[in-house]
Amino acid sequence: MLIRTDEHHDLETETGPMRVHLARPVRDGLFPAVILYSEIYQVTAPIERLAAMIAGQGYLVAIPEVYHEYEPAGRVLAYDKEGTDRGNHLKYTKPLSAFDGDAAATIEWLKTHPASSGDIGAFGVCLGGHLAYRAALHPAVKATACFYATDIHTGTLGEGRHDDSLLRAGEIRGELMMVWGRHDPHVPYEGRRAIRDALEAAGTALEWHEVDGQHAFLRDGAPRFDAALFLQAMSWTNALFQRSFIARP
Repeated sequence: MLIRTDEHHDLETETGPMRVHLARPVRDGLFPAVILYSEIYQVTAPIERLAAMIAGQGYLVAIPEVYHEYEPAGRVLAYDKEGTDRGNHLKYTKPLSAFDGDAAATIEWLKTHPASSGDIGAFGVCLGGHLAYRAALHPAVKATACFYATDIHTGTLGEGRHDDSLLRAGEIRGELMMVWGRHDPHVPYEGRRAIRDALEAAGTALEWHEVDGQHAFLRDGAPRFDAALFLQAMSWTNALFQRSFIARP
């Protein structure tokens, strides 16, 4: 399916304008919308290619700039120590309520986008995996794919390093897929077990995968990229969205 990736929209939020990048099929029609949450580096080239992969399977993909209150529109943080330090600093500086407010604003905008069917899903990697999980707390979100989500097991996202993500697991109404690399130092075995135990106790509609991979194994062009796992992950993701958006009324 041919796609276009040259669009963006400056969306008003409670904490100021937020640039949202779009990837979507070229042909006319209404498509399920997926919020793609990036790593701490914002909308990098690997994130754009990931969005293109998802959009090419028939989805309207929206990538918000998660640090819009602190960085000018279009700012991309580099994959180096300076960029990493800045991204990690901001994820502990931004209030949790602002992350959630951004999600709510994006969801409401996508519901009425002229290319949207009104069905909403979320997908995220690293920091974005946690933000996708937070988006899943919104009742409009039907399906969510979280890849190697950071800070959930420690409850440390946002200002003050104190979040309630696991405590609110019972609020998730859609299907949740969580994917982990077994060699990820950011989310060790004990952390993964704590997350799964909380989700099982909450009765979440859960799909769970642990693969023989590293943190950030979806980031193409990087040393930890695993092409075979990337293709497998996209297959799981498309199956999740197909079940949630197409097979169900």
